[in-house]
Amino acid sequence: MKLIDLLFGRRLANREHEQRKIGWVAGVPAMGLDGLGSSSYGPEAALTILIPLGAASLAYIGWVIAPIIALLLILYLSYRQTLLAYPTNGGAYTVAKENLGEPGALLAASALMIDYILNVAVGISAGVGALTSSVPSLHPYALWLCLGILALVAIANLRGTREAGWLFALPTYLFLASFAGIIGYGLFQILATGGNPQPVVAPPELGRATEAASLWLLLRAFAAGCTAMTGVEAVANGVDAFKEPVVRQARATLTVICLSLGLLLIGIAVVAHGYRLGAMDQTAAGYQSVLSQLVGAIVGRGVLYYAAMISLLAVLCLSANTSFVAFPRVCRLVALDGYLPRSFAVSDRRLVFSVGVLFLTATGAGLLILFDGITDRLIPLFAIGAFLTFTLSQAGMVVHWLREGGQRGRMLINALGTVTTAVALVIILLAKFADGAWIVALAVPLTIAALVGVHRYYQHADRQLEAAGPFSVDEIDAPTVLVAYEDRNRMTDRALRFAMTLSPDVVAVHLLRLKGPEQEEDLRGIRERYEAEVAAPLTAAGMTPPRLMLVPAPYREIDGPLLDLVAKIDEATPGRSVAILIPERVHRRWWAHILHSRRADRLRAALMEHAGPRLMIVTAPWRG
Repeated sequence: MKLIDLLFGRRLANREHEQRKIGWVAGVPAMGLDGLGSSSYGPEAALTILIPLGAASLAYIGWVIAPIIALLLILYLSYRQTLLAYPTNGGAYTVAKENLGEPGALLAASALMIDYILNVAVGISAGVGALTSSVPSLHPYALWLCLGILALVAIANLRGTREAGWLFALPTYLFLASFAGIIGYGLFQILATGGNPQPVVAPPELGRATEAASLWLLLRAFAAGCTAMTGVEAVANGVDAFKEPVVRQARATLTVICLSLGLLLIGIAVVAHGYRLGAMDQTAAGYQSVLSQLVGAIVGRGVLYYAAMISLLAVLCLSANTSFVAFPRVCRLVALDGYLPRSFAVSDRRLVFSVGVLFLTATGAGLLILFDGITDRLIPLFAIGAFLTFTLSQAGMVVHWLREGGQRGRMLINALGTVTTAVALVIILLAKFADGAWIVALAVPLTIAALVGVHRYYQHADRQLEAAGPFSVDEIDAPTVLVAYEDRNRMTDRALRFAMTLSPDVVAVHLLRLKGPEQEEDLRGIRERYEAEVAAPLTAAGMTPPRLMLVPAPYREIDGPLLDLVAKIDEATPGRSVAILIPERVHRRWWAHILHSRRADRLRAALMEHAGPRLMIVTAPWRG
């Protein structure tokens, strides 16, 4: 078995595409890890903003989480309708393109791509943060752990969405079971003790209040907590990954994700209030995440604690998988419309859009390195792209139902989604702008400009290739064929024979590197051997042999003299094409490339760059 097959699996045929699709059981871990994992850093981000309130922050966490739950419910109902209306692909890009036109589609595409890239960095850094809070000695290695996990998730997705979904199913459902049980037991303890449960492991004391509660502070906490909803749109963007019946599978996946996320957010808020849990500075020594404090307070630091934290670590680290499922699919759609390089739309040996996967891996790694793998430094950049996507998708659906007619109830649901997500977007942008959201606000128009630039390039290139009028019969004379000829061997013999089938006018071109008497003697040998072993047999057979032309190359370059020769032939035979045939050895082993000069590659590249309109370049491969 080859190493590539061991890492990524065997090559798949096109007919196997349908077999690679997934149901809702695999769909939840494949597309829901972002949403489920964000239940960890969403409430923690809100509590971090409320730190200046000290112990009073616990009185306000419910008021922050409640509108987030309401917004989640609206988004759930809205995306159920989107999946019904667009059962092949209900992502924001498709909805905006069909209902809001090109500007809306480009805005949605840029927001989606930026959000998915940020999700990779935030999810993995949050997972490593959970790990280092459980094992503080690993804190100095946080960045390397982030990059290692990123590499593992990328390799899993290069194998395919189906494999990634089943591979991540165990930690996903273990996480749901663990925290459902722990939070449920914590809620029971709160009720049983009249709201004053005794923690098994006491959480750190909350600090003293340094400022009073204000509307602006609560709005900032709401904006930070909205990061908990960033994965809701993933099912709509990846709907083409589901098997039949597509809508039912997609809706079931969306329901499990949103219901689980909502219950987790409510449970965490109530338990945090009851057990007096608060956020800590992630950069400080002894840092513990809110969920680490929560599990320790309810069940202590025994086996259950480590089982739950391992499942949390796995889900957070693997939450990047949501981006790896949806991002390549979004890029494929954008590339098919000519706004991204066309390589993004090409599936590889595993029927995966690997260019999108690799691009996401590289940009995610860049963000992790830039921000040193610290979640708190990345959170201010997060959620803007997601809520911009929500708003555009909901607005597009309003237009869709207006066109359909007779869908007043459905239109009102999406209209409510448009208004609420737009208000949330404005709050998030204002609250986080000074903390780094301006970077995303600047990145969106820059991304749109890049997309438009790619589209204009393709339009220009297509216009250049467009055939005007009927097929031309003017330039159909046989070309002059120049064969790059270093010395006589089986490879050059084969090239000369092929050249003679193309044209009666064939020239074997040997480049001279003048070095004195020794070079002259070598050239005499080349000429004599050519005449005796090539020209003479052809003449005896009544055929016209190719001419041998010795062209000076005093500066050791190989393309310049050939191009000069082509120019002279063009002057002598205007309107007639010139073909340069380059014999090239194909190496079977990787190390053979090191042992050869690769002159044929360099010659072909130089000719491709500087060739005129009537020059054709032909490669004659030789497998030795």
